[in-house]
Amino acid sequence: MTFPIRIVPRYRLLLRYDIHPDAMDTYYEFIMNEFIPALQSMGLYMAGVWHTAYGAYPNRQVEFIGDSREIFREVLQSERWEILETKLQTYTLHYERKLVRYRQDRFQF
Repeated sequence: MTFPIRIVPRYRLLLRYDIHPDAMDTYYEFIMNEFIPALQSMGLYMAGVWHTAYGAYPNRQVEFIGDSREIFREVLQSERWEILETKLQTYTLHYERKLVRYRQDRFQF
């Protein structure tokens, strides 16, 4: 029997960007089949995806949580992350990345 993975989130990785209009289908295929599974296998778990329909903000914010700063350090310094992030950037515009302390009670930018 497999139980859900339980972690106590300490940090949140925020990825903000606009999806390149010509890359929608390949973006979704990459995110669902490669990016998310790879991060989960490295110990980071998707906590949310936000879409901005109006305003001067990137139209997508994707959030991953982890239970230690060390996990984020290992992931963000790995060659695998570098390859994944570079590939993600080919499908996006105005890409930004930010690591913040996890706060459960509020939306984080």
